[in-house]
Amino acid sequence: MKRRRGARRGLSVSWPAILLYGGLLAAGVLILQWIEYQQYARTHSDEIRIALLAALFLGVGVWVGAQLFRNTASMEPPADGNPKAQAALGISDRERDVLVLLAQGLSNKEIARELGVSPNTVKTHVARLYEKLEAGRRTQAVQKARDLGLVR
Repeated sequence: MKRRRGARRGLSVSWPAILLYGGLLAAGVLILQWIEYQQYARTHSDEIRIALLAALFLGVGVWVGAQLFRNTASMEPPADGNPKAQAALGISDRERDVLVLLAQGLSNKEIARELGVSPNTVKTHVARLYEKLEAGRRTQAVQKARDLGLVR
């Protein structure tokens, strides 16, 4: 008995046949999943409706929130603050820089680091700002500056 090299008996499957069988298997799984979904939808229809309603309310809430807070940027003072109030109070540009950093909640040391000056210089600027804004504390000075439109 002679064997031919490279030939196998009964196992000649081509790619199109593999793809066809794979497609049929996928279609069968899809049909089974669809039947399972139909059964789930019938038994849990109330939960599905509630979930869809919750998703709708979430979408409407996000849209309404975006509409309400969209125009707040136009109401903020410009980035350069209120030059007229700054000039009327005699606040220098450097003092305004310190005031902006005060409004961000930075400490004297952090302001000094940010501006590249000594903490004593920052203390001097803060003391002058208290006098010019007629404030006794940092929070009071920042609030008055916000009211005048010097900082955001």
